[in-house]
Amino acid sequence: MGNIAFMASETPVAQEAQQTLGGAYGNVAPEAAQVIVALGGDGFMLQTLHGTQHLDIPVYGMNCGTIGFLMNEYREDGLRDRLTQAVEEVINPLHMWALTDDGAEQERLAINEVALLRAGPQAAKLRISVDGRVRMPELVCDGALVSTPAGSTAYNYSAYGPILPIGADVLALTAIAAFRPRRWRWALLPKSAEVTFEVLEPDKRRVHADADSRSVQNVRKVTIRSEASIAHRILFDPGHGLEERLISEQFS
Repeated sequence: MGNIAFMASETPVAQEAQQTLGGAYGNVAPEAAQVIVALGGDGFMLQTLHGTQHLDIPVYGMNCGTIGFLMNEYREDGLRDRLTQAVEEVINPLHMWALTDDGAEQERLAINEVALLRAGPQAAKLRISVDGRVRMPELVCDGALVSTPAGSTAYNYSAYGPILPIGADVLALTAIAAFRPRRWRWALLPKSAEVTFEVLEPDKRRVHADADSRSVQNVRKVTIRSEASIAHRILFDPGHGLEERLISEQFS
């Protein structure tokens, strides 16, 4: 493995790790690297993947944060051997188009999920279409989300959505605190599906859309699909890849 770019979150632990590892292995700019090592938690890993997607460089995370589902164990010794032996997983993000109250359209990419959330005291009312066909005329809820397999153990799992194996080529569509229909929780969709949410009564029931926690306020319509033209390359230690983590999480 050639040049390494170490990128760290702002926490003191991650900053110290960047100094230590950079001194031991050298540290170059991401544009000059063959691999990026992200030091932090899952949130920083998502930030790194978004910020370096134009470089087509694999990213290897080491956990210096509180949550490390996308990260490997932090160790200072033998890093080059670990990088050489690492297994690569390729993840396609979700592409979101959001139409707002003022008629503007905003786009976002999300590696984990796109979530629609109520923005006031009133529950949201959403109409859900899949590939142009209305599948749920009215969902009254705190919100709903579309999750990738990589994000299925994050917000999706907290909302009682299904955990998705990486190779399943499916997306999870999950309700957040559904009021009506009260028993509806989630649906599995093919990865190729295009999901559209229409906000009903948007002036009374305001909704914002979050793509990996990056918000678009006062949305009226949101369309989501998997973006096959973008591939995020994530490296994992052998035996501890994303597939194994997804399976293990279901038995924990």
